[in-house]
Amino acid sequence: MRPSPRTFQSAVNGFSRKKSTSFIGLGRMGYQMAYNLFSKQYVQASDSRFVVCDVNPDTAHSFCTSFASKYPAAHISYAETPEQATLMSHHIITMLPSSPEVQSVYSGSIIPTLQKLHQDPSQDTFCIDSTTLDVDVARKVASNVGKLGAQMIDAPVSGGVAGATAGTLSFLVGGTEESFEIALPVLSLMGQRIIHCGPSGAGLAAKICNNLVLGVEQIVVAEAMLLGQELGLNPAVLASVINSSTGGCWSSSVNNPVPSALPGKAPPCERDYEGGFATSLMLKDMGLATDVAQQRRSPLPLGEAAKTIYAKVVEERPELSRKDFSSVYRFLKDNM
Repeated sequence: MRPSPRTFQSAVNGFSRKKSTSFIGLGRMGYQMAYNLFSKQYVQASDSRFVVCDVNPDTAHSFCTSFASKYPAAHISYAETPEQATLMSHHIITMLPSSPEVQSVYSGSIIPTLQKLHQDPSQDTFCIDSTTLDVDVARKVASNVGKLGAQMIDAPVSGGVAGATAGTLSFLVGGTEESFEIALPVLSLMGQRIIHCGPSGAGLAAKICNNLVLGVEQIVVAEAMLLGQELGLNPAVLASVINSSTGGCWSSSVNNPVPSALPGKAPPCERDYEGGFATSLMLKDMGLATDVAQQRRSPLPLGEAAKTIYAKVVEERPELSRKDFSSVYRFLKDNM
């Protein structure tokens, strides 16, 4: 018989916050990150306790059932709200869609709960937010968490769903040196490269700049692959040339948008663009880049153009909004 996952009420009795980690947000990335983290923590310390929470309770319940079937003796529970997840755990990791959700979860749930917990100095808490969001919002949330005696870092990721599944993500960390050292053992269980980028918000600044490059690159790779085929080139031959020449980049060598262009590899285009980084999320990230660039008066001509193209993809082809952003190739091809 498979063990059934426990709810907050059945799990909280005798629960030690010090030995517990809560993961809030089980989307495509968060689900895989949490599974990697919990499974490796369990191997290291079998008395560790784990809590998951998601806006969709069925997702959290399914996660627990899956995890408990592989690790029957593990202490795995699901919280119905972020408040419950905060009450149950010393370490809190969030992986949410964007700025509004981070503001809602932290300002509306986690911070008020910490205000009660931190009346007892022994109830120290460490928060890691891996959401890609507005830098100023992240800094304000981290400041409010810090005022309560808790610590928080921003740690957005690079590597996509494949990296989250394989545990090979790169974490771009913003926070104090002390906070970075505390977070390092936890982040190392989910990723291979953990980079301290600077103070609060620096990790997000680096992530936004990286995704700006990525978003532009993916479009121009799609354009080049389309043009090459119109000129009679075999996609695999063209991709081989680009990937071994000065045009080489991740968008071509790993995430090439043309089926059969990468023999022996399985980019999202080989699965009808499923299972990658959603186009709607790339549009969000391009929006973060263009917004902050306008605030700082930093020129972004290619970024603005790329944002417009992704916005057209989402508006005119809504079925592509949840598919990998390399599906911009399909959008361009269909509009030839």
